[in-house]
Amino acid sequence: MSSYLYALGRFCFHRRGRVLLGWLLALVVLGGVGAAVMRPFDNEFRIPGAESMAALDQLKMTFPEVSGTSATLVVVAAPGADIRDRVYRDAIGDYRESVEDLDFVDSVTDPYDDDIEGLISSDGRAAIVRAQMPIEAEEFTDEQDTALQSALGTVRADLPDGARAELGGEVYSTELPRLSVVELIGLAVALVVLALTLGSLIAAGVPLITAVLGVAISMTLLLVLTALTQVNSSTPMLAVMLGLAVGIDYALFILSRHRDQLARGMDLEESVSRAVATAGSAVVFAGLTVVIALCGLAVANLPFLTVMGGFAAAAVVVAVLIALTLLPALMGFLGERMRPRSGRSRRAAGEPATNGVPATNGAPATTDAAADHGDEAPRGFFRGWVRLVTKVPVLTIALVVLVLGALSLPAGNLQLALPDSGQKNSDAPDKITYDLITEHFGVGYNGPLIVTAEIIGSNDPVALMDDLKADIEKVPGVASVPLSTPNRNADTGFIQIIPTTAPSDPATADLVQRLRGQEGRWLAEYDVQTAVTGTTAAQIDVTERLGAAMVPFGIFVVGLSLILLTMVFRSIVVPIKAAAGFLLSVGAALGATTLVFNEGHLRQLANLEQPGPVISFFPIMLMGILFGLAMDYEVFLVSRMREEYAHGRSARGAIERGFVGSARVVVAAALIMFFVFAFFVPEGDGAIKAIAFGLAVGIFADAFLVRMVLVPAVMALLGDRAWWLPRWLDKLLPSLDVEGERVGEVLRHADWPANPNPWAAYAENFTVGARGELLAPPVDLRIRPGEVLVVEGEPSARTPLLLALSGRMEPVDGRARVAGGLLPGEAGKVRRRTELIDAVHDDSVARALDRAARGDAGVIIVDGADALHSHDERTRLAGLVRRMGAGPEPAGALILGAADAGLLDDLLPGGYHLLTLGPVRPDRLDREPVLAGEGALR
Repeated sequence: MSSYLYALGRFCFHRRGRVLLGWLLALVVLGGVGAAVMRPFDNEFRIPGAESMAALDQLKMTFPEVSGTSATLVVVAAPGADIRDRVYRDAIGDYRESVEDLDFVDSVTDPYDDDIEGLISSDGRAAIVRAQMPIEAEEFTDEQDTALQSALGTVRADLPDGARAELGGEVYSTELPRLSVVELIGLAVALVVLALTLGSLIAAGVPLITAVLGVAISMTLLLVLTALTQVNSSTPMLAVMLGLAVGIDYALFILSRHRDQLARGMDLEESVSRAVATAGSAVVFAGLTVVIALCGLAVANLPFLTVMGGFAAAAVVVAVLIALTLLPALMGFLGERMRPRSGRSRRAAGEPATNGVPATNGAPATTDAAADHGDEAPRGFFRGWVRLVTKVPVLTIALVVLVLGALSLPAGNLQLALPDSGQKNSDAPDKITYDLITEHFGVGYNGPLIVTAEIIGSNDPVALMDDLKADIEKVPGVASVPLSTPNRNADTGFIQIIPTTAPSDPATADLVQRLRGQEGRWLAEYDVQTAVTGTTAAQIDVTERLGAAMVPFGIFVVGLSLILLTMVFRSIVVPIKAAAGFLLSVGAALGATTLVFNEGHLRQLANLEQPGPVISFFPIMLMGILFGLAMDYEVFLVSRMREEYAHGRSARGAIERGFVGSARVVVAAALIMFFVFAFFVPEGDGAIKAIAFGLAVGIFADAFLVRMVLVPAVMALLGDRAWWLPRWLDKLLPSLDVEGERVGEVLRHADWPANPNPWAAYAENFTVGARGELLAPPVDLRIRPGEVLVVEGEPSARTPLLLALSGRMEPVDGRARVAGGLLPGEAGKVRRRTELIDAVHDDSVARALDRAARGDAGVIIVDGADALHSHDERTRLAGLVRRMGAGPEPAGALILGAADAGLLDDLLPGGYHLLTLGPVRPDRLDREPVLAGEGALR
């Protein structure tokens, strides 16, 4: 992948104008399409197959008068007055008449109707008037609001002094996403951190530009998405928050590498390409972990959560794409202004470039590891820090586990619920009416439950409904049953239940379960099928479904981290340590959220008016996002330690140098993440406020306590054992080049062999093996265009060698350049430039030979060429031999695999090089490699 990214970075550097124009054009086009097709955001939380949802959908057909949404007017009489007095009756009557005349209102309840109970408070001081509308709350327009506010103004004018009239209800419960100046302050703080990290205000502005553009494009995609599916109103702010955080961080990783390389005197174009290839590889891996975790939210089988996770993942994908394409284009536009002063001085003095890239003045390139063979890390704050935390590693580990474990304990009392009006700010219209209803009617009136009954088989539906009402009134937790009636067709019964507790109170969920526990008895006694539904019941079902999904999702996330990190670090202990640290960070975030949002401790820090439950999907969303970000820090920090250890340093020396080499960028990235999330807390709505707070705490705990303290302490305690991996597992796992080491190898050997142009295939000590065993002795190859090489040997040795030379199998040692591509670093390029034909097992060898003859492959490999017996196939192979050597400048070379080279003599009149593969014997492995391509042709 790093080779592709290297080419991509170079392309975007050269075509920077087109790249920038392309992204701006995408923004304009998607913005126009989104504005044309967008639909309102949806706050409905649906559960496929849930009893409450099925009953609610059925209720909308059988009781259309209760479908849609409503606006609630609460009128409170002056102290000492009665709401049934004539002045209040007249004012409410005038309001009802004016609202009933509105074309978007179906019906308006009359609190003075003797057939309706519960709309006048027991103290006689308050009345409720509900206007039912055949629309969803998200479709409520400003014009409709103006009409209702006009009617409200009329009733207020008619009321005596001391009376109140407040309008709220479901139509005012929807909050549209919005940004405030507080979030902009967060970006300003991020700019300061970037400037301090990169040492340049110009460089610091680049990540902000790319992140903001990425978020803008993501938002246009979201507008288009609203036309295709229902999108929760919390989704945009979540995507903005996450898109800004990862967009800035990903750009920082690449830009920091670019600036470091420029400081060493590296050529501008080479530095851009190298930064995209190396740091860009890590960015791709980091983004992939976040995307997988967010898409894993679909395990809960909740459509709204799947959409939220999927779109948040799309915002991360956009951030990655912009970091890999637009960022190198902008680095090209800024040019030498991105080079630190030290780098300019080196360039002026003509010093050679370093970091594994060929020097611009022809001097040999060196690597950092080669330049310093000692274990001593550069002096500075981070060296002192890592030595402090690793001095007594057991004590350090114990302190971190104790602190984070103690902070995690309150998480056991975390209260979850879907948002309701009771959690809004005190000045919100629906919150005002919510509080008035709670004061005069009881908190249960804000979240009534509904029981539906299929009564089509009843001979006396009215009496049946009265019996059900009497039974329900006896259920503990029921305050009253104001309505129990059949519909007009007498096929469905409707029972409204007022609980004694609030909608988000766990006791209300217990009441729902008690009512559902009666369904079997009612079916046996009354022969009716019942169901508990309503908005409150549906929200309880969503919360329970999310709670049930926590364990499977946690297993998915932790299991994924173990697999990915085992592939990255080739270790058993390191992934386990990383997963344990992640769980500590999640526990700390959940515990801190419980203390602040549920229990109200230090709630002023979050600008929280009153404690209460947090949104139901908070834990699973927190785990998904924090997982990806935590793995970012783990990879950027520990991969540097692994690199140092692989270069021969001691375990402790690798920890120090790896920590010092990566800690600065990790700290900066974590600070940016922390401030971006933290500044979304004060002005965020109910859902985003808690998520942003939890992420800010989780990032702080994971970056500064787990990764910067716990990780080096654990690594120091384990020493060399940290990098142990069973040999059999090492062979099974694919190798992930997350730091772009392969492209570094390709660049270091860019001039290998000394004059690569004359060679179609060139190899030194090239060795193939599998499952820990060598399949053939090491070989050397030197084949020019137009020449033929015959590899003679048994298929068990010959075929793996030919597969490796064609880029289709990983060698275990040595290197080769085939058709211009370096192996193993550029296996993809080699595969594209070579043609491999299996003459033994391919049923269409003749067509394959014709295709190879017409193609432009630099090297054509025919395995089992001596197995061609038909005259037609041998004739075509002979023609291919003549073609490869034709012309003044032959285009490519031919490699033939055979068990007996003598069977090919008649097809190769011009001679050939011979490479004979004998059996692999231990006494031969220390000898010189088997050589082919030297001396005269055979």
